[in-house]
Amino acid sequence: MTTRTVVVTGAESGIGAACAVGFGTAGDRVAVLYHSDAAAADATADAVRNAGGAAMTVQAAVDDEASVADAFAAVEQAWGPAEVLVNSAGLNMTGVTVRQMMLEQWRRLIDTDLTGAFLTSRRFLTGRGEVTGPAAILHISSIHAYAVRAGGADYCAAKGGLTNLVETLAIEEAPRGIRVNAIEPGMILTPMNDRAMKDAAYRQSLERNIPMGRAGDPTEVADLAVFLASDKARYITGSRIVIDGGLSLLQAIGA
Repeated sequence: MTTRTVVVTGAESGIGAACAVGFGTAGDRVAVLYHSDAAAADATADAVRNAGGAAMTVQAAVDDEASVADAFAAVEQAWGPAEVLVNSAGLNMTGVTVRQMMLEQWRRLIDTDLTGAFLTSRRFLTGRGEVTGPAAILHISSIHAYAVRAGGADYCAAKGGLTNLVETLAIEEAPRGIRVNAIEPGMILTPMNDRAMKDAAYRQSLERNIPMGRAGDPTEVADLAVFLASDKARYITGSRIVIDGGLSLLQAIGA
């Protein structure tokens, strides 16, 4: 099995950390990109190594062009161009309605969740040059790319835009053998769902809305990411893969 170089953004916690470890289990070299929590990133890197992979940590602000360029340059200097990018860095919806939302808040979320995906994707691609061969970009999106919620205009708009970015990239890069897909989780027990992780009664009140009766685990998203980046998914590109226990199927119930 060929060892790949995998870049995972937002890898210090949650789905990003789980994806990093998942690729470590596959024996890959994983660049753990993190925003500010170096200790958490180090813990992820240790977990990657314990799983059987190699790891390095690199600080990166995905909404900053120069920071993204520097991070990829560091990875390429150590290991060469990456074969896989998992874009997991992101902010959650704030619960603020449009009429109350400040422009600064709107821009902060769009810059991280959408522009960050553009910047990391572009740098991944330019780092590979015109090389052809199997490679993959995976964007961690959300069911809220299409199942919108009041108070989520910033987040839902970013994830909706991410859908079109994924599909456009898939068309553009298919001739080079680069596949681009979106993973759309529902309720996953990560720090973004901190209250649900700490308050069992609150979590159960939400899980009643999920046909499978439970929230998802980050490792389940990681398993999907590892599959989509593998040769077993070699004919899948431009797809949006929902992983939500059936939650989004019930969006019209009661109407």
